[in-house]
Amino acid sequence: MNILLNGARIIDPVQNTDAPMDILLEDGKIARIGADILKSAKSKDSGKVKIIELAGMIIVPGLIDMHTHLREPGLEYKETIASGTAAAVAGGFTSIACMPNTNPINDNRSITEFIKRKAAEAALANVYPIGAISKDSAGSQLTEFWDMKEAGIIALSDDGKPVMNAALMRRAMEYAYSLGLPIISHCEDTNLSGGGLMNEGYYSTILGLSGIPGIAEEAMVARDILIAEFTNTCVHIAHVSTAGSVRLIRQAKKRGLKVTAETAPHYFTLTDEALQSYDTNFKVNPPLRSAQDVAAIKEGLSDGTIDVIACDHAPHGRTDKEVEFEYAANGISGLETSLSLSLNLISNKTLNWPDLIAKMSVNPARILNLPKGTLEAGADADITVIDPQLKWTVDVKKFCSRGKNSPFHGRQMQGKAILTIVGGDIKYDGL
Repeated sequence: MNILLNGARIIDPVQNTDAPMDILLEDGKIARIGADILKSAKSKDSGKVKIIELAGMIIVPGLIDMHTHLREPGLEYKETIASGTAAAVAGGFTSIACMPNTNPINDNRSITEFIKRKAAEAALANVYPIGAISKDSAGSQLTEFWDMKEAGIIALSDDGKPVMNAALMRRAMEYAYSLGLPIISHCEDTNLSGGGLMNEGYYSTILGLSGIPGIAEEAMVARDILIAEFTNTCVHIAHVSTAGSVRLIRQAKKRGLKVTAETAPHYFTLTDEALQSYDTNFKVNPPLRSAQDVAAIKEGLSDGTIDVIACDHAPHGRTDKEVEFEYAANGISGLETSLSLSLNLISNKTLNWPDLIAKMSVNPARILNLPKGTLEAGADADITVIDPQLKWTVDVKKFCSRGKNSPFHGRQMQGKAILTIVGGDIKYDGL
């Protein structure tokens, strides 16, 4: 059935559109955007068009999360592709890129094909697999990039495990660049992080928890920027958390280097002070940082140093989190809270609406070379409808994700996706 979305404010940074209009969807594509579509639709056979009234709502290109952990195959007790994509559409995401640290790791064609097949069966969000840089993400031997690209990967990363071998990272950047595949770098020098549990600083001292200094991230950010400069290739820096990393990326961009970057909502929402409760839901990698780092992350988002907001959705089972802090797994189940947390950047005037949507849709599509992120006529009808005034309370028991590990349980939120359309079909309806 064709759909007419009527009366909403439409924001599309690609077309520089920000105005109340109607949008008509036909055969899975965006057919037309304009101010008078409803009138013409009523003059025709309206039985063929489902009209949805959306006064007061905001329509944006379907949100894209480029840093999601779906866990399947092998870790289905944490998340399945079906439950993860259900969480995605509930959070307003029409497309997600899934990291390779499954079990077995997505380092070959067969795993990539399995992920795509399971995503097709779920038929919710678009799923784009990311392949491992090195076999078993062990950092010693490159995977078969071309073979995995043919199978359907759209980027490469050993996320969760840094590529400590600089020579291997150099070859990875060169090879991936020749194939048009982005390299997504998990920047952590494990010799400096040393198995730490939280940000190194005042709170790690008073809590008696071993610390991870900011330089553990920054040293690898600097290394990968230098490799990208030397090889004249691209690198995307994942989950930026420190002021030093923001400074290094800003300087690299000013010098014209091919560097992009992302951060996650918890890095501009929370600080290491939150760990005073020893609540393992606040344990992430890289760790929550200081208030000064949070301020720098916001500044990096505001001035364009940080291109993307990605939720780093990392679902876990209760047995992974309800243990002593030292043994708890890192990560937050974030797909269903990411948008609402990011909307705070508008209320606190860090970003405006078009800038936020660019960081959550347009820029991820550009970096990953996806034909998404716009509401232009002829584009795929991937659409997110947001109620900016909706007030709600986070309840992990209501998460579609199997991962209930969220430090935001019980938090009051304003703004939420209330309709998610993928390929012209309604996949989430919260109206």
